Amino acid sequence: MELLWEIAGWAGAVAILSAYLAVSMGWLKAGKGFQTANLFGSVAFIINGTLHGAWPSVVTNIAWFLISAVALVRMRAEEALVEPAEAAHVQYPGVPDSTGQMAVVEAFTEALPVVGSAPGLADGPRLAL
Repeated sequence: MELLWEIAGWAGAVAILSAYLAVSMGWLKAGKGFQTANLFGSVAFIINGTLHGAWPSVVTNIAWFLISAVALVRMRAEEALVEPAEAAHVQYPGVPDSTGQMAVVEAFTEALPVVGSAPGLADGPRLAL
């Protein structure tokens, strides 16, 4: 069982150091991946340090854990506040634009007087469907 805790300690070291290296080299942004690696690494160090009685390391890693946990919670809260972007309007060739152009056309055609129209056509031509 002691071997398991040693492996946990070394895995924590690898997680924290690789996250720090990746951010420092510009391979990773200091975002979720970085904070998650720090969170897991600090938990592994807390377990390993507790079993070895390395209390300064345990206290440091508890602080490390709390910093990472708070950062992750804030990131999640910010994601929830971000409004989804509106879908881009796609205009296909030959298909009337239904947003603004049709409203302008309707406004102009309704404002024009109908001159010399036959009875029944006063309200505009009808399309057979």
